[in-house]
Amino acid sequence: MRVLGISAFYHDSAAALIVDGRIVAAAQEERFTRKKFDANYPRLAVEYCLKAGGATLAEIDYVAFYDKPFLKFERLLETYLAFSPQGFTSFRMALPLWLREKLFLKSLLANELKSVEPNFDWDKRLAFSEHHLSHAASAFYPSPFQRAAVLTMDGVGEWATTSAAVGNGHKLEIQKEINFPHSLGLLYAAFTYYTGFKVNSGEYKVMGLAPFGTPKYTQLIYDYLIDLKPDGSFRLNLDYFDYCTGLTMTNERFNALFGGPPRKPEVRLEQRDMDLAASIQTVLEEAVLRLTRSLAEETDEENLCLAGGVALNCVVNGKVRREGRFKNMWVQPAAGDCGGALGAALTIYHLYADRPRTVPNTSDGMIGCYLGPEFDDGETQTRLKAAGARFATPSRDQLLDRTARALADGKVVGWFQGRMEFGPRALGNRSILCDPRDPEMQKKLNLKVKYRESFRPFAPSVLREHVSDWFDINVDSPYMLMVATVREYHRREMTSEEQKLFGIDKLKVSRSSVPAVTHVDYSARVQTVHHETNPLYHDLISRFHGLTGCPVLVNTSFNVRSEPIVCTPEDAFRCFMGTEIDVLAAGNCYLVKEEQDPALKQNYQNEFEPD
Repeated sequence: MRVLGISAFYHDSAAALIVDGRIVAAAQEERFTRKKFDANYPRLAVEYCLKAGGATLAEIDYVAFYDKPFLKFERLLETYLAFSPQGFTSFRMALPLWLREKLFLKSLLANELKSVEPNFDWDKRLAFSEHHLSHAASAFYPSPFQRAAVLTMDGVGEWATTSAAVGNGHKLEIQKEINFPHSLGLLYAAFTYYTGFKVNSGEYKVMGLAPFGTPKYTQLIYDYLIDLKPDGSFRLNLDYFDYCTGLTMTNERFNALFGGPPRKPEVRLEQRDMDLAASIQTVLEEAVLRLTRSLAEETDEENLCLAGGVALNCVVNGKVRREGRFKNMWVQPAAGDCGGALGAALTIYHLYADRPRTVPNTSDGMIGCYLGPEFDDGETQTRLKAAGARFATPSRDQLLDRTARALADGKVVGWFQGRMEFGPRALGNRSILCDPRDPEMQKKLNLKVKYRESFRPFAPSVLREHVSDWFDINVDSPYMLMVATVREYHRREMTSEEQKLFGIDKLKVSRSSVPAVTHVDYSARVQTVHHETNPLYHDLISRFHGLTGCPVLVNTSFNVRSEPIVCTPEDAFRCFMGTEIDVLAAGNCYLVKEEQDPALKQNYQNEFEPD
């Protein structure tokens, strides 16, 4: 049985293909169109998934959509009626889009599918899951657990913003929900907006900014914005927010509470912004900890699965793991809306079609999240030649040796291998890599390669067999969804003068023997690398380890600010040429920047350089 899952028309649209319960392919549309967070119907992602599964649309049993648009429209109408006449401008802007597209989404989807298979009756093959059920399914079914409690948290689905479920075998039942407008995701998004970042994409910047600040506004948030109960249930004080009917997340009362208007994007970050980030991060952590404590008590389950956009907050995940209320924990790596495509397909397969589930006999059912397109060596060479690249084609061993040596010599390496990752993280196939021991590398990567804010931290990829030697964690973390602290014996003792630094000035201090992946609070967003799921990447780190004694690499996504992660060899070459990446290893092709056409290099750099 084949089920095609689709998420679209909000942000980060995607497609996923399930064959007999096994995840075969999944990809976000943005990777193909090169439009960040592309929300359109995922035509190219669908095309890829079908090709990867060796199927045509006519051979698909069901097409599953990740939420129910009529329920969302009901929420829209009820919200505006509840707040009327306030919010008429926002309502006037939203209604035409719903009437033109979203309310008749079934017909829109059917027409898209009929354009490929015109003689097939897709009206009988279209199925709709609920938003939070899709999230819960994406978390439970690929997990390594026969039974588990499932917690999903995001901005809002149809009505639900937080839901608790229990999965057992192929059954999954949502037991409790917290509904709109009360939402941890929207509360965090309000502070994302207020500190000058973009909602639905800048939340991880707030998380990264938090360690630079002091949570001095935490009590103010509890006193005025959120009534948080001991069991984790909560209500927001809507007098301070504008997202129900307005055009912004916050309002003038919110501004007055925190002493001024929102920071404008690109304006210099002030200590207040850092303190606000620290404060809302502290509140989110406490809310999620209370939710997981009560869930553990009520369900008596020993396993926990997480999904929804809030589950991408790896600092929260790390604290839940360390508290130990659950024996085991698994987070869906594509926890946001793109993962809804996968969850919708799994929901239809297991719940609607009542098909059995086989618990994965490996780490999980995500195949390391390597579910996207791949290019063999011949195709990679052809595409790079057409783009004007100059390269050598060493053997596998030579490629690994040259790349490991380049990394040990302080070079920045673009690493383009195997299948593209699904979800927001590069996990060693579409990655930029470098030496974590270099104290200048974090600054160089942010400003000269990624063209982004200087405070942004980088993640370590560490050999699984060595993770507990370097970080305070000894569980699998293959998807960069757990934060751990650097072991004390790898930390550098700070001077009294260095300890007095605050704010962004903290970046000036090297805090460990791997400073490029050590955040200012000694934390790191750890990726454990396993030979079973990615032997080439594991071998590369092993060779770097042999040269340096360090089993860790800096791993950041192969892209620059405001662009999706690279998908094709041409994308990789363009990014390599337009930034200060020194070496590109794409398939068996090895490219050195100094050997490329100078005129071509200048053209790309002119395109990439920020204003």
